Amino acid sequence: MNALETPGFRHKARREHHTFRKASLRLGVSAVFLRLDFIRATLEFPHVPARVSEALVLRTYPLKEADLVVSFLTRDQGKLRGVAKRARRPKSAFGAGLERLSHVRMAYFQRETRELVNLDSCELIRSQFDLVSDYRASVALDYFAEVSEQMLPAAEPNEKFFRLLLAVLDALRSEGGEGRVWRAVTYFSLWAVRLSGWLPELHVCLSCGSVLDDPESPERAFFSRGRAGLFCEHCRRLPGAGNAWELSVESRRIADEMVRMPVSQLATGAWDQNTAADLRRFLVQQIEEHVERRLITAPILEESMEPAGGRPAPPI
Repeated sequence: MNALETPGFRHKARREHHTFRKASLRLGVSAVFLRLDFIRATLEFPHVPARVSEALVLRTYPLKEADLVVSFLTRDQGKLRGVAKRARRPKSAFGAGLERLSHVRMAYFQRETRELVNLDSCELIRSQFDLVSDYRASVALDYFAEVSEQMLPAAEPNEKFFRLLLAVLDALRSEGGEGRVWRAVTYFSLWAVRLSGWLPELHVCLSCGSVLDDPESPERAFFSRGRAGLFCEHCRRLPGAGNAWELSVESRRIADEMVRMPVSQLATGAWDQNTAADLRRFLVQQIEEHVERRLITAPILEESMEPAGGRPAPPI
């Protein structure tokens, strides 16, 4: 008789089989209870977003049928981009928080291996709806958003730039008629260039090094597209200088004042579209030279209204 067919072997096999079945049942019950414990823990302790940041919404892009890709500037993490699921639906949980330059508290999930974060929700701190009724202020908002989107690198904290945007948004709400818009736009342009490290010396000729603001013999200052700084009248005549525009002494004085003082403390008198228009042109050219593209909103802003006297502002 084969050893596998003996009564002792068959009895031993049946006993081990029953033992295995009992162990399997115990393991199955344990797995069920572990699953129930996980579900209970999930309900009692819901998943919390990895980060909540104070942010300003820069731009949104449609994605698929109901989603949005949102570019936003945070106070602590710099500029980020994320996906807002179902944000384009009528009853979206994001509401009006994703409008241009809305000041929000953004909750999002961030993974190191992914470029886009997942937006969970946003709490609206302050919207810019009260500025939309003023066409010029509305175009200024577009300008702020475009410059910030183009100039700021991704995921590099820049709290000073964040505070700059908050300051100029408050300045647009101040008294002063249309002058407040040009003052805020000029201040933002100057500090955006300066915070990015692109602001050249405004008192020295880039070519020969002569002092432009010498009290005994002040020099006229000029700038041209494609050149990083200012140059004197003599260097302007040199070959290769190209088309040049003058940066007036008054505009250079305004630039010095803006470097030293916050926008809320600047003089609020006689600002109009002509005030520091040459300085704005110079700053826009510096921005465009470094981002390597023309700004869309800059010429629209300058053409939004003819200055006093009916003469259109010179194109940027």
